[in-house]
Order: sequence, then C-alpha cells, then structure tokens
Amino acid sequence: MDNPTRRPNVLLITCDQWRGDCLSAAGHPVVQTPNADELAAEGVLFRRHYGGAAPCSPARACLYTGLYQMNNRVCRNGTPLDARHGNIALSARAAGYDPTLFGYTDVSLDPRLLAAQDPRLRSYEGVLPGFTVRQFLPEHQKQWLSWLRAQGIDTSAGSPDIHRPANGQARGDITNAPPVYAKDQTPAAFLAGEFIRWLGEQEKNLPWFAHISFISPHPPFIVPEPYNTMYDPADGPAFRRAADWQAEAGSHPYLAYDLAKQKRTKFAPGIEGMVPEWSEENFRRIRAIYYGMISEVDAQLGRIWQAIKSASAWDDTVIVLTSDHAEMMGDHFMLGKGGFFDASYHIPLIIRDPGRRAAAGSSVDHFTEAVDIFPTLLDLIGAPAQRHLDGHSLAPWIDGKEPETWRDAAHWEFDFRTVAGGEAECHFGIGPRGCNLAVIRTADFKYVHFGGGLPPLLFDLTKDPGELNNLADDPAYLRLRLEFAEKMLAWRAAQLDQSLALAELTEDGVVGHVAEAIGSRQ
Repeated sequence: MDNPTRRPNVLLITCDQWRGDCLSAAGHPVVQTPNADELAAEGVLFRRHYGGAAPCSPARACLYTGLYQMNNRVCRNGTPLDARHGNIALSARAAGYDPTLFGYTDVSLDPRLLAAQDPRLRSYEGVLPGFTVRQFLPEHQKQWLSWLRAQGIDTSAGSPDIHRPANGQARGDITNAPPVYAKDQTPAAFLAGEFIRWLGEQEKNLPWFAHISFISPHPPFIVPEPYNTMYDPADGPAFRRAADWQAEAGSHPYLAYDLAKQKRTKFAPGIEGMVPEWSEENFRRIRAIYYGMISEVDAQLGRIWQAIKSASAWDDTVIVLTSDHAEMMGDHFMLGKGGFFDASYHIPLIIRDPGRRAAAGSSVDHFTEAVDIFPTLLDLIGAPAQRHLDGHSLAPWIDGKEPETWRDAAHWEFDFRTVAGGEAECHFGIGPRGCNLAVIRTADFKYVHFGGGLPPLLFDLTKDPGELNNLADDPAYLRLRLEFAEKMLAWRAAQLDQSLALAELTEDGVVGHVAEAIGSRQ
C-alpha cells in the first residue's frame, strides 16, 4: 500500500456451497477458475480449509463470530444468534469502518431484543448486526427479479421456479438447457454490479469494508450459456461412494435417515423422485452444471477485480474469498450439505493482503477453519485481538511464517435437531440435545462422535479416502478410537466459552481478558 499507516479496504466474499477441491489453483482436473486463481497468485491459498458447521446459518455463525457451534449455539437455519456475541461487522464498525452488505447473512436475530410481532421473527434470513445493507438478496430473490423484470424478462414464475430450463424440464432427468436469463443477468451478476456501482461512490481517502455474499453455486442446479455446456458430464473424478445407495444407507443409522430425506425437487424444481435413485448419468450432468455455476461466479469475480483496479484501490484492498460450506455433488449418492463427510465441509479460502506480500502465490497445507476468518480480519485491519475467540489469526501464514503452534486437525459440528417439526427426534427416539455429531479430521484419520447413543465412526483416510469403511468396531482400531474420543473430549473442554473464563477478579481489580459486550452495539 502507498500509505502504510492507512487502514486497508476490506472485501469479504462468501459463496454458497462451493467445494474446496473445485479450484483450478488447487489442482482440480476439470474446473477452471481463472479469476480465483489470479487472487491466489497474489495471495495465499489455504488448501485444507474447513467450514465449522452446516447448513447456511450455522456455517455462517462460525465464520462471522469466530466461535465454534458449541459456543455460538446456532444449530439450524432458524436458531437465533445470541446478541451477546460479537461479530465481524460489529468489530469492523468499532474500528471505524462502515461494513456494507451485498447479499445475505442468514442470521436469525435474538428474539429477546425484538417485539413479539416483529416480522423479523418470521425468517431466518435476517442481517448480521453491524452491517449497513446496500443490496439485500434473500432466498425469495425479489430484488433480483425486479431488476430482471426491468430488462424485459418474464419473472412471473418467481423463485425458485425461474431457475427451471426455459424450454421445459423433463420429469425425471436432468438437462443442461439454460434458464430464461442470460449470463450477465444472473444473481451473481446482479450483486457484482451493485457492488461496482457502490464502489464508484466511495471517497478515496476513506477505507471501506464490503461483504459480498453470493448464493452461487447453491442449487437449483442451472446456469446460462455458455456455462451450461462448458463441461462434459463424462469428465471429472470418480464419485466417492459405495456400490449402491442401499449400501450407503446400511452403513450407519444417520446415513439411512439422511438419504431418505433427499428429494430431487430441492435441487431441480419440478423433478420428482429421490436423489439417491438418480442414475450415474444424471449425477454427472448435475456435476457438469455445478462446475459451470462455479465458472459463472468466477467470471463475476473477474468483473469485481477489474472494478477495484479501475478505482485505483487494488493495492489498498484486503480480499478474502471463501464459502460457508461445501456440496456433496454425487459423493455417497447425495447432494447438498450436512452430516460428516469432507465433501460437505472442505471449502475454498484465499486471502490477499497487498501489504503482506512475502508469501504471495504460496499455499498452506495445514488445517484452517472458518472460525479463523474473524481473528484474521481483526489482525489485518489492526484491531485489537479478542482472545476468547475459538479461531486463530492466519496473518503469520500470509507473512510467510509458520506459527510456533498450530492445530493438527480440523473440527466441525453438525446438529440435526428439528425443533419446529421434531422429525429427527421422532425418527431416532432421542431428544433435540442428542441430535448432533462432532468431527475430528487429521491428515490420516477421521473420528465422528454422535450424540443420542448413535454409534461412532472411524475412518483410516490413508487407506480409505472415500470414507467408506467404518473401523470403529474393529478390535485392531479400538485403542485408536479411544484416543480420538479422548481428543474430542479435550478439544471440547478447551474450547468451551471463554468470554469471561480468561478473567479473574482480584484485590487489584480485573486481571486477564474480558470479552467486550459488543453484541449490544447495534
């Protein structure tokens, strides 16, 4: 940066459901992401980065608060985020920025702070406290639809039906036919354009903080030309799965439950039937479309990069590119996210800081997690560290230095309670507190601990990278299973809420670290 004392601009970009292996910079054999690759060439690519939870609200709660699910307690879409927790937006605001949102944050607000009839209590798509909203784009996508309508597009189908093929959808099979909107009319193009317009309004001497939250490549799986034919369904790695979906379902009670819930219409509106029963050909067609959706959002990243450069802000802007969670994409006969498989949690992370060029173009193979984003941004903008956070700053890696201590595993959690309907509780015969799992994933092994008395899982990833052979009941692995169970217990004990546990009242007053009650500053 030209002025080393000037705070940087910050651009936090999240995509929705982008797999961590689907980057050409990460070596994917098919997917091409030239604009994400350009960012990686000037920044640092974190190859073993994992989301902290799923689906969207729990995943984003980990990212925005820097706290594991066990501490932020956002269990499902619709679980309120406790207002006592700080977050990225509030801290950026406290540091003098006006954090501005383009898209959505999927935050259910704390009902204790709202009137009983407040309409925000009827949606999980609230805005993270601290953000100024420039362009909201929730799931109904009405703002995008009105923008399309002004361009002469028939939007009467609404969302999600506007995401059906323009020439009609076959009843059971996937087609790569395009929708009614063109490549420069996608939701990603809409948000990119709104950000670019806002960028042109910024005063050059005032640092800005923007968060663009793209929904791509989230389903429905459809994409305009030329991305709909960019990839051949025959190309791509083999799916990681058992011989058939029945074998998958028979391998664990939770998988049987999850597979039975997977309906095709959730991923391709209008198509009837169950996802696991789709043919190999259909899964490959879906995957080719998904790859095209990634390339479509990558093209919008290119527009954003060019706009920042044209505004003479490229050398003053920290850029973080990541996703909330990933996508099963046919592995284990599944689509979507959740459960315990790597395919749901391994996500991209690229960080470019123009003031820290020592490691530009490098990659990190150590485990990093979504909870690391918040403390990293605090570090990069020069804000005080918050020691109670579960994550750790990645700034040393960006500086080309290896921290003295670092985690040797990735951790994530998934809560499958269904408070409103009670489906999981009824199916398993357990209470909502037991409907959960937690994962420790090292370079060689993965251990999955379930609540509610469901059996654990243990995978030897060196021999079984597809996570198909559960060794938890193998006598030869019993000692290792016990070691991982003890590691899980130790991890949870060490990571329990530290907001006040790092402080002590003495005769001389408060000693140690007290988490600021920044959550009330809205």
